[in-house]
Amino acid sequence: MFLKKGTKVKVLIGKDSGKDGEIIQIDRPRNLAKVKALNMVKKHKKATKENKGGIISKEAYINLSNLKKIEEVKKGKK
Repeated sequence: MFLKKGTKVKVLIGKDSGKDGEIIQIDRPRNLAKVKALNMVKKHKKATKENKGGIISKEAYINLSNLKKIEEVKKGKK
């Protein structure tokens, strides 16, 4: 199964199992992908001169083996 950026996928295992989304980033050497608005984690950012600190929500990586490609049904003539 070949997955690339922009592909619609469904999560099979984990806290977001059964949900679907779009791949926004892939790390091929580690077999990981980030899916839009899924597997959200809280990151604590330290304040700097340029940026305000605080708690930020962002997507974490999901293993490619835990994702399933969603087949788009094409509407055609009968």
